[in-house]
Amino acid sequence: MEKRRKLTQTHLIFIGMLLGLIIGFAFPGIGVNLEPLSTIFIRLVKTIIVPIIFATLVVGIASHTDLKAVGRMGVKAIVYFEIVTTLALFLGLLVVNITKPGKGIMLGGTGEIQGISAKHMTIKEVVINIFPENFFDSAARGDVLEVVVFTIIFAIALSLIKEKKKPIIDFCEALSETMFKYTNIVMRFAPVGVGAAIAAVVASKGMNVLLNLCILIASFYGAIIFFMLAVLLPAALLFKVPIKKFLAAVKEPAVIAFSTSSSEAALPKAMENMEAIGVPRRIVSFVIPTGYSFNLDGTTIYLSLASVFAAQAAGIDLSFSQQLMIGFTLIFASKGAAGVPRASLVVLAGTLASFGLPVQAVAVILGVDTVMDMGRTAVNVTGNCLATVIVAKWEKQFGNNHDQTEQEA
Repeated sequence: MEKRRKLTQTHLIFIGMLLGLIIGFAFPGIGVNLEPLSTIFIRLVKTIIVPIIFATLVVGIASHTDLKAVGRMGVKAIVYFEIVTTLALFLGLLVVNITKPGKGIMLGGTGEIQGISAKHMTIKEVVINIFPENFFDSAARGDVLEVVVFTIIFAIALSLIKEKKKPIIDFCEALSETMFKYTNIVMRFAPVGVGAAIAAVVASKGMNVLLNLCILIASFYGAIIFFMLAVLLPAALLFKVPIKKFLAAVKEPAVIAFSTSSSEAALPKAMENMEAIGVPRRIVSFVIPTGYSFNLDGTTIYLSLASVFAAQAAGIDLSFSQQLMIGFTLIFASKGAAGVPRASLVVLAGTLASFGLPVQAVAVILGVDTVMDMGRTAVNVTGNCLATVIVAKWEKQFGNNHDQTEQEA
């Protein structure tokens, strides 16, 4: 007798979303009263934010960005990562402002954007407000940007103290592993939280929310396709990457990433295939793992879309400078969190809360997050594979077999 297949978390979230739609449409009185369940779920997600950002950023920076050790190659890789990620941010903001997927939902929000409110703050005031007076106060208020700035400086300082840094890095690794488990526990409540959020929104706003979510998905996939054609392809041509050879090598890891929504599942094949087409092992072994923390192109596009979607859903008009502030906060907050389950949603929730935007949008987006997660993971993997070839080309080492020499040395 065959074993009955267990429902996965994704299946349960879709079921929760479907039940929420039915309850919200057929029984709007009940649907509105389910909103507290969604609020509980969001509150639990928000408890993950500060410890996970602190732990993953400290480990990511202190362990993997010793630029003195990796020299010229490391600097080039980081410069390339930040340029491409910034272009991804601008593209995501451009698309979401054109398609406006959140218009008309009216989730409700505070109407004030903390730190960049509509009081026309000067550039000096904005810059000053980025830096925390007290880390624990920033953590208690959920101010993600201040937490990130403190953590980056702390991690850089930690990387400068050699062997004494090991106990702190070990602690942060243990903390991040614990928070992974904590996230898994919280996500068991996700089907209920998503179902309640959808039921409440449909009960109060009608079925139009489905159209908004479809526009969000279409906007995201349109953006990542355009990104690959308008950013990654020109970058490959500029560095004279052999396009056919690269596409043949990246196809398998990209398909693995898309079908599993896991960058980690695609990592071994990505490293193997990049080495097979001529990237020296020392470049592959540095660029791809580092890129998993610092070169998340698909995730950046997704976060920029999702954050402005939340503002549009709340009826809050953000200036372009405000959108950039939120976007760069999301980029920095997501560094190092690639291995965290639902990392993008955790980072998104914290950033929305710290800027006074409706965190309820996270529960609404979670219903269709899996559909977008496949695309953003595939783009993350493809972008990191391309980065290894570009760095090898930049270093004039593509196609040179240095492995034997390196092993002998």
